[in-house]
Amino acid sequence: PEETVTSSFASFIHGVQPKHLSKAVCHRSKRMILDSIGVGLVGSRTHVFNTALQYCRELYSSAAVSSVYGKPGVKLSPTLAAFTNGVATHSMDFDDTWHPATHPSGAVLPALLAASQMLPPSTKPSGLDFLLAFNVGVEVQGRLMHFSSEAHNIPKRFHPPSVVGTMGSAAATAKLLSLSPAQCTHALGIAASFAGAPMANAATQAKPLHMGNATRLGLEAALLAARGMEANPFILDDIPGCSGFSAFYSVYEPKPLTVPSDHHEFLLEKQDIAFKRFPAHLGMHWVVDAALSVRNLFINYAGSFSPSLIRTIVLKVPVSKYINRPSPSSEHEARHSFQFNACAALLDGEVGLSSFTENSIHRQELRELLDKVVVEHPEDNVANFDKMYGEVALLLHSGDVLTGKCDTFYGHWRNPLSRESLLKKFQSNASYVLSDEKIDAIIAMVDNLENLSDSSQL
Repeated sequence: PEETVTSSFASFIHGVQPKHLSKAVCHRSKRMILDSIGVGLVGSRTHVFNTALQYCRELYSSAAVSSVYGKPGVKLSPTLAAFTNGVATHSMDFDDTWHPATHPSGAVLPALLAASQMLPPSTKPSGLDFLLAFNVGVEVQGRLMHFSSEAHNIPKRFHPPSVVGTMGSAAATAKLLSLSPAQCTHALGIAASFAGAPMANAATQAKPLHMGNATRLGLEAALLAARGMEANPFILDDIPGCSGFSAFYSVYEPKPLTVPSDHHEFLLEKQDIAFKRFPAHLGMHWVVDAALSVRNLFINYAGSFSPSLIRTIVLKVPVSKYINRPSPSSEHEARHSFQFNACAALLDGEVGLSSFTENSIHRQELRELLDKVVVEHPEDNVANFDKMYGEVALLLHSGDVLTGKCDTFYGHWRNPLSRESLLKKFQSNASYVLSDEKIDAIIAMVDNLENLSDSSQL
């Protein structure tokens, strides 16, 4: 039969080989893996993670072979381990972000970690197998997001990891399990039926479940396909009158994914990843850096940061309803509030893990600053992580105006974190769970992942 978009993706998943991974792709993807593990470890200390873990331990106990972040000795079935670890990864909104917008690592890595422990000793995937499968999952997510111009903007309808992440998890697991092209096709089709979560649940405890479900359900889709479950073999194609993956986009123009021959240029080689310096929605990183910039100007102006001298705080940000929150009342709302993050940065000179505790959120001095905030949406400030900017202006009672602006924050794909900064973030996150010795061992293992004989050691 004539090749379709769907079959081209299946052929790619089946046919891509380790030799197609360039040095740049290996380097960038190992940074992603290390960061995602650290984010998952610190996320294992959150309320939403513990709720999800308790649910899984109480309701399901069979086939408990896969490890759980931050819980030595605790094992669950592979799919539930993937679920809880996915929840941990996104529990603080601290995980990596790509463009078009999604969180690629958290949807793929937990599924691969769980699956690698599930397989019998005689068929354990190597570290290079693991690295290739991870990149397949990331590549499929990126390719799918390029099927629609809608995906380039900050999302409004559905949370992207719940859709493309589920597909990426299925593709990555299918590769790790060495499924046939037909099975890969069905894994994608099954995953599409599992996909989707509305943006209305952003800034709530339900949002981390989107990541947990994406990585779990993608794994389940691949396992079902391996056992003979079938789905629509045209799921990625644009079939008039019968929506497949196009159900998620009003504008949908799918393109085949070429089966690699001697060379394949992964999207990760052309488009790097953004790593977050603090646990909040990516859009917050622009306003925080802008706020820190104007705070330094204010201290040079007044000698110290004195909120009483400020009449109005003007934020110039893109239009995005779910991250425009004037008075957040919970940690999850605070992580999704332009106003809160700007004011926290102004007041404290930094934003970090402690910024989102209940005591920090409800401080009187912070609430007084929030009351001074006015939000503006300039026409040139578009809701797009590759084009937006953040601007914070302080209108003083004296009549003076001080302004800070950020076009590209440190950690953005145009200004990537140094190795030193990435390691510092990982070490800080992992220290909530692991000893220095184990932290160093994980760093060394990820650095040399392509030489690891058994990826389940990770």
